[in-house]
Formats: sequence, C-alpha cells, structure tokens
Amino acid sequence: MKETYDRLAAGDRIRCKRTLLGLTQDEMAERIGRAPKYYADIERGSCGMSIETLMSLSTSLSMSLDYIIFGKNPIVQEEKQHTEEVAAILDMLDHAVARNRKYALEMLKLFLAACPTP
Repeated sequence: MKETYDRLAAGDRIRCKRTLLGLTQDEMAERIGRAPKYYADIERGSCGMSIETLMSLSTSLSMSLDYIIFGKNPIVQEEKQHTEEVAAILDMLDHAVARNRKYALEMLKLFLAACPTP
C-alpha cells in the first residue's frame, strides 16, 4: 500500500498540537520564521510546505516528520521511554472526558508555570 501525503490531515495534526501547547497561529508562525498567513494556510491544508518548514514545525512542536506527514504515531515506539509518572498521567487522561482533559491541561500548565525551574 502506497503512503500518501494528505495536506488537510497534516494541517489538522499541526493545529491540534499547537492548540495543546496553548499557542496562537501568530505565535507559531513567529517560532518557525514564517508569515502568519502562510502558517494559517498550512493548518488549513491549502498549501504544501518546504522541507525547511517541515523541519521547523517538527522541532517547534516536538513532532516526528512521519507523524506530521503520514500520521504515523511515534508514541508506540517512544512508550518504553516514558517514565512511570508520565505513563500514569497519560492513562488518566485517556480515560477522562474531553472537558476534563482540557481542564487538566490548563491546571498542569498553571502548576508548571508556578514551579521554580532547576
């Protein structure tokens, strides 16, 4: 079976990760050094991307290129690397309703922002 690049699906994956990180489209465009309209077009799937843009997105969003382009979820391979604490958090979130996942994410962001960094 031949794999294909679906720009709409790639844009959805990028938008989802950006929103999970709490970034606006303008903030993301600035992070990757691209114009906000161009970045918005990427999320809508109305344009393709250069390799450089893909690499910037991959780095900025901590997403593999395989996941951005083909939707191959790297979590299966990386799961072994998760600590027990991370695995427990992911398990709890997997079993929560969408509204509670959103609240949990906001609480985690607030908690981590309030914690001193080492």
